[in-house]
Amino acid sequence: MNVKETIRQRREITHYLEKPISEEELQQLLNAGYLSPTGNNLPPREFVLITNRAMLEHLALSTPFVPWLAEAQTAIVITGRPSVSKYWLQDASIACGFVWLQATDLGIGCAFGAIYNAEDQAEAEKREDYVRVALHIPDDRRIVAILGFGYPAEMPPAKKQIQKESSIHVEKFEEKE
Repeated sequence: MNVKETIRQRREITHYLEKPISEEELQQLLNAGYLSPTGNNLPPREFVLITNRAMLEHLALSTPFVPWLAEAQTAIVITGRPSVSKYWLQDASIACGFVWLQATDLGIGCAFGAIYNAEDQAEAEKREDYVRVALHIPDDRRIVAILGFGYPAEMPPAKKQIQKESSIHVEKFEEKE
């Protein structure tokens, strides 16, 4: 699949078949994150691969918005290190996108579970601590997200997008109705 088609086919998949993901495919997902760009070529993001069923079920309770993790075949927790780069959040977010597109290209469904919450520090701390304790993640890492993976049980249709013209500006920002 080419990049344009991969982007077009990407969906958030939250219902999965009970079909294991091969070790080779898991390595391709991790490699996509590893190869994602970072500011100043610093390594402020790290990845924790989860394949243990009990741990996936435990992580599904980290926030009310990720119950689908209990059904996922695997997950990747993506962390950021503010002490390494001031761009830790951007770099971890870009890595999430690269991994998600790699999953789509492999025919593997992916869903994004935000753990870090920039708007509510108390909620962020609660979510991050839940994941941190479960996975023994050091205190100097921020837990940005958990991506869940599995072969899609169903392929949802594309979501209706807002009009392209309302979000793209040329040369200068113009208010659009």
